[in-house]
Amino acid sequence: MGKFAITAAALVTIAAVVHGQDPVPQLPGAQHPERSLFRSSASMVALNVTVTDGRKLVTGLDASDFEVSEDGVAQQLRFFEATRVPMDVILLLDASSSMRDRMPVVHDAAKGFMRLLRQGDRGAVVSFANNVRVVQDLTSDASAIESGINSTVASGATALNNAVYIALKQFGQSARTTGDVRRQAIAVLSDGEDTSSLISFDDVVGLARTMGVSIYTIGLQSAVQAIRSNAPSPQFSEAAYRLNALARETGARAFFPSTVHELKDVYATISDELKAQYSLAYSPTNSRADGRFRRVAVRVTTNPSLRSRTRTGYTADPVSANLAISPPVLR
Repeated sequence: MGKFAITAAALVTIAAVVHGQDPVPQLPGAQHPERSLFRSSASMVALNVTVTDGRKLVTGLDASDFEVSEDGVAQQLRFFEATRVPMDVILLLDASSSMRDRMPVVHDAAKGFMRLLRQGDRGAVVSFANNVRVVQDLTSDASAIESGINSTVASGATALNNAVYIALKQFGQSARTTGDVRRQAIAVLSDGEDTSSLISFDDVVGLARTMGVSIYTIGLQSAVQAIRSNAPSPQFSEAAYRLNALARETGARAFFPSTVHELKDVYATISDELKAQYSLAYSPTNSRADGRFRRVAVRVTTNPSLRSRTRTGYTADPVSANLAISPPVLR
């Protein structure tokens, strides 16, 4: 599969296009395998929802267990699926020079993580240092994914914001324009402060709010110090804050393993969560594409003790409006 690097100059061009043109339609929701796709004429909002009892993942719920609200107003659930939505999992690996001694362990853990992919799922591999390099496009070929992981070599600075931004544009956009119905997640591993991005963190969060992609963040070493130290360095605090914020905004989780050898357990936790998620969609009662942020909340009404987690909301602009989604299926 093709490998390519995205340089600073190219990234500036991408950013210009993003801010100067109407975006493509939003990520599709889920569909029944035996039903055909269609383009909904109504605006739809798709959510990936994780439910726990405070400790363990909760599966086996159905549509009647959930209540969705937008800016405090109850919404009618139009689509629900618990198990049969194919996934796209995009793996982002920090390949800066500070990761050099850890790459063999990182490779091993990452390959184990990507084995979560089932029939119909796809994976992609992106490495980032000074530039962002798509070493493996989305594919269902497990050997190609492993080869992509093995090909990452540590050298250079850390362009974390650039990497997440490009992954959202490259893969989120592709999934929406092909018309495929898929659940998408990004798992990004980094070991500290962003030192070379041209894209700001606010731009990354803004784009994430229009995409509906869950972004799981893993912070090694420097970010750990920010969480655990009573007097952290300001730059370490900022790195940890951003990893936490990005995960929280997208309904995912942030992890701060104390050593690289804990990565296998972290990836296993993410894998279990992705497999246990629910896919929901609703048509918002407020259909104005006014560019404002709409806050979303999901509750399990049949068991209030259960905790649900999803993205905090979405930006009501043309990116979030025109989802490709299947006919309503409530089971």
